[in-house]
Amino acid sequence: MLIPHSGLLRRLVDEYEALEAEEVTGPASGPGRRARDLAYTLCVATGTREVGRALDVAHRLLDATDTPASERAASAD
Repeated sequence: MLIPHSGLLRRLVDEYEALEAEEVTGPASGPGRRARDLAYTLCVATGTREVGRALDVAHRLLDATDTPASERAASAD
């Protein structure tokens, strides 16, 4: 599986979650075009088909990249 660049993935997640938070407090007309585009891109980047799962995978990938390499190597032993 291809792993998306952590910087790109972080920007996608942050922007999607910010838009999602705005929609909760804003009008109930459903997700806007940008939110739909971000959801699609997150799904493609994570190899999933629904945005909730894409966010879960993205958070796991980001957590793994936030862990220093020495800790990852120690936990693999």
